[in-house]
Amino acid sequence: MDQALLLVSNELPAPGLNLAARSGSCHQCLYQFLAFVPPSNESLRKPGTASVMVDTQHPLTLLLNSSVGDRDLCKIQYHFGEFGNYSLVVKTLSTSTQTVSCDLIINEGPINSYLPILFAFLVYMGILAILIAGRLLMKIDPVRNWVYKKLNPRATDRMINSELGSPNTADSINCDPVPQSWSTGSRQRLRSLDTFRGLSLVIMVFVNYGGGKYWFFKHESWNGLTVADLVFPWFVFIMGTSIALALGSMLRWGSSKWKVLRKILWRSFVLILLGIIVVNPNYCLGPLSWDNLRIPGVLQRLGFTYLVVATLELVFTRADGGTWEGRFPALQDIFPYWPQWIFILVLETIWLCLTFLLPVPDCPRGYLGPGGIGDFGKYPNCTGGAAGYIDRLLLGEKHMYQHPSSGVSSFCYINGHSYFFYIFYKAGKITLFYKDQPKQIMSRFIIWGTVMGIISAILTKCSKEEGFIPINKNLWSISYVTTMSCFAFILLLLIYYLVDVKKWWSGAPFLYPVEDARQSIPCRASDSKPHCNNPLGHNIIHTLQKKDILENLIEVVDV
Repeated sequence: MDQALLLVSNELPAPGLNLAARSGSCHQCLYQFLAFVPPSNESLRKPGTASVMVDTQHPLTLLLNSSVGDRDLCKIQYHFGEFGNYSLVVKTLSTSTQTVSCDLIINEGPINSYLPILFAFLVYMGILAILIAGRLLMKIDPVRNWVYKKLNPRATDRMINSELGSPNTADSINCDPVPQSWSTGSRQRLRSLDTFRGLSLVIMVFVNYGGGKYWFFKHESWNGLTVADLVFPWFVFIMGTSIALALGSMLRWGSSKWKVLRKILWRSFVLILLGIIVVNPNYCLGPLSWDNLRIPGVLQRLGFTYLVVATLELVFTRADGGTWEGRFPALQDIFPYWPQWIFILVLETIWLCLTFLLPVPDCPRGYLGPGGIGDFGKYPNCTGGAAGYIDRLLLGEKHMYQHPSSGVSSFCYINGHSYFFYIFYKAGKITLFYKDQPKQIMSRFIIWGTVMGIISAILTKCSKEEGFIPINKNLWSISYVTTMSCFAFILLLLIYYLVDVKKWWSGAPFLYPVEDARQSIPCRASDSKPHCNNPLGHNIIHTLQKKDILENLIEVVDV
């Protein structure tokens, strides 16, 4: 899967050729050796050949050079198609010249690997269109009455009784109505928040179950973004808004701060413990090995971030939930929280100082690259710069995530989680401060999203690799946090407008996964789904694409 066959035919005499390649997704990387192509046999007039499997996820740059003298002969950039069959013919243009030509020939065309996901998308859109059409038709009285009559003949009697009255209810006409104050209805929830949570969970489950093996449903190797990189911050969003909605409520209902603090400590402990015991690859090999235990995992960082932000808010939150009485009441969702903002800004300052000022052995200051073969191999042991150095110093290699390069998850970068966590805590606060004021809520979502987007544009210079601080999920860089904040605010704005303001959309089917909020932690705990439990394996590569996308979609529905 995600591979093509390349046959290299060498019609040049000795000494032979070296074939190397570099992926278009690897910025300033060294060429990686693929194969040695023997020289042609002049006596038999038979070219030397070598066959290799090449990656099809990203464009490749092929480099052919002489095995003696390391002289570059030709360089070809091409995006190979999945399961395609290609030939690369290397020869001289004529006997009177030493100019070498490299011709790429398509022997067998590739398949369109995007058809399965396109088909799945169209099926889901078709189902959605049918449901919408059915809902609109059910608003037409003759259609609704006909459907009710076909489904249940007694519906006709009920309809007549409701329109003309029933003799059994005649005596109840003069009864006193039930006082409205006796109603047991609860405060209406913002369905848009639950819809956003459900959307995050659905994407998370689909990605964790393989995402149909598409590259854009996998994490970016270093700088940049894919769909998979949206999951973690949006899950942090779930926790951030939950704190905003729950913390003040507990205090208003009379819970003491010490009691709330005990709950915060217990929940943080459970998250960290789940992360250490459950989200760990070692249990595939048998009993959990503490010698190679991965410490800085996903749930561990969520637990610690929850502890930091929830405790911070608990310390400074007013139990009476009073409003801001200062000179700028329109900014009551910002000014009363200046101690928290100072704390978060101090964390970000520490991040900047450690990242750009901490001296790291054999690495340039402020290095944010992947190390290894990146940056033309100049800094092979500098993965993550200061973050990787702190991880290796405090944890050791054995307790870090070993594959792929995204193993950098230093405790130093928990401040990035805290900053993002706090931003979406404020999103929850906005919905509380401006309850029943949709224009105020939407305007603040727009302002926050715009500000975060402008900061991201400045930090990244609107480029993937050339910015001051590139977007990097592995390091949770500031630009990554601000970019994800921008996306989330804009998406939440759209969902809020459609679901809670205009009520054009009920939020289904994304409301269903959050009917039981406790499902979110087991879903997050399945982030590192072990390959040892995969019943499919990876043997039949020609049939996996359709099977994977179907299985992953079914898994999403099942969960």
